[in-house]
Amino acid sequence: MRRAKLPKSWTALTAVLAGAIAVMVPNAAAAAADAELAIRPAHDTYTSSGRKSTAFGSSDKLAIGKLGKDRKIAYLKFTVPAGTKVKAARLYLSPSGKPSGKVTVSRVAGTSWTEAKLTSGNAPRLGAAVASVTPRATDTRIRFDLGRVVTRPGTYAFAVTSSLTNGTVRFQSAESKARGGPELVITTAGTAPAAAPAAPGDYGNCTTGSLLVPSCGVLWGGAAGGFTSLPRDVEHQNWEKLSGRTATIFHTYHKGDEPFPTRAEIAMTSDPAHPRVLLLNWKIAYGSTWAKVARGEQDKRIDAFATRIKAYGKKTFLVLHHEPENDVIAKAGSGWEAKDYAAMYRHTIERLRAQGATNVVNVLAYMGNEKWMAQTWWKDLYPGDDVVDWIGLDSYVSVEKGYYHYGDFADLLDRKPTGGGLGFYEWATTAHAGKPIMIAEWGAYHRIGMAADKSFVYDSVLPQLAQRPAIKAIVHFDTKADDEGNRDISIDSTPAGLAAFTKLAANPIFNVKLG
Repeated sequence: MRRAKLPKSWTALTAVLAGAIAVMVPNAAAAAADAELAIRPAHDTYTSSGRKSTAFGSSDKLAIGKLGKDRKIAYLKFTVPAGTKVKAARLYLSPSGKPSGKVTVSRVAGTSWTEAKLTSGNAPRLGAAVASVTPRATDTRIRFDLGRVVTRPGTYAFAVTSSLTNGTVRFQSAESKARGGPELVITTAGTAPAAAPAAPGDYGNCTTGSLLVPSCGVLWGGAAGGFTSLPRDVEHQNWEKLSGRTATIFHTYHKGDEPFPTRAEIAMTSDPAHPRVLLLNWKIAYGSTWAKVARGEQDKRIDAFATRIKAYGKKTFLVLHHEPENDVIAKAGSGWEAKDYAAMYRHTIERLRAQGATNVVNVLAYMGNEKWMAQTWWKDLYPGDDVVDWIGLDSYVSVEKGYYHYGDFADLLDRKPTGGGLGFYEWATTAHAGKPIMIAEWGAYHRIGMAADKSFVYDSVLPQLAQRPAIKAIVHFDTKADDEGNRDISIDSTPAGLAAFTKLAANPIFNVKLG
């Protein structure tokens, strides 16, 4: 798993953000409804066959060609943001010096590699060529038409090779001080997609839309008070004071016939000084089964909630039975098969819509555990893009070296099925391109009584958000003891950890206003 290399200074972090955040610019030559989206690479590097274990991800150049037996290949990875309607796509490369020979762009098999670790010894296989250009020696910017392969939101990886057999060509990388690194320029059709800020830190006008997707920035949320005796609204407010920021998403949990939103939840989302939106987690099949809900046997329960949520009136996130993998009983007729979950989910959302509960924005929250992701039935949990508004992930990392799931924010996102396959983020952006992603529960833990610094996890969040534009919300789950009573997931278990978390919380990327 990848260990993110943290920036050495705020200047370095700004450079990371600048290189990865897409910028919307008007296209005067296009129709009024069109726009252009310029995307910097999430990762760019090159490999050398003569140095099989050397990574060049921090280099300011991308070298291609062949000298003797040493072949150099450049690799690029871009993410087209969720919601983008792709009309055309062009890749631009800026040579360092005079280019020569034919330059070819090919697809790459797999997008899980990172610039920090890619070498010729572990490089993915090259796929079919998609574009070739023979540049002139005077060219300062080379264009490749990628419209046939970049057709929708998602993550795309490419290799760049040269026909030269006795020389190399160099291009500026994203790390180049000349700022001429690779760009994937998307012409968007129809209504322009949500624009990212024009510059790092420019988040003054980020607002949520009809599905609560922010136009820029990332929604910040919290789930505090789990496994304690204090009310969740009190715990949430205490956590906000501790972290230094209003948690825009207020995450609460319900089951069965419990009436909600509760008075406390309504009050928490009616405070103009602290604007918040509810994230309601509902185990609708409590005391029943998924199959019975799908058959309509809990329609009174659904209709009662529809009446309450319509009366509440405000946009609300709804998670139906989070982390369903953990409750699957893969036995025919159990009522708890993966297909039963998908049927329950579809039935509930369709009935809520039929009842006019249009203020409900639903989130399918997986737990993303590698054991469950490897099961043949795992994919069967998904009920269909037409009834899923957001894809969610509940995932945690340990800060104790050698302990279960040790890692940083990238490791939390990239867990792969046991035995291999796509990591969670890559799966979501590939299989369900265009869906916004919510990290509906996240946190760093150590065992109780074995305090360890969590700073490196919190410090890794911003660089990862910059590289993963599909993530539109993160919700920290905070507790001094988990449901098994042996893990501390709090932000203040060490002074250094708290300082790092409050610094993260203060970042303007989370300055999203509720629309």
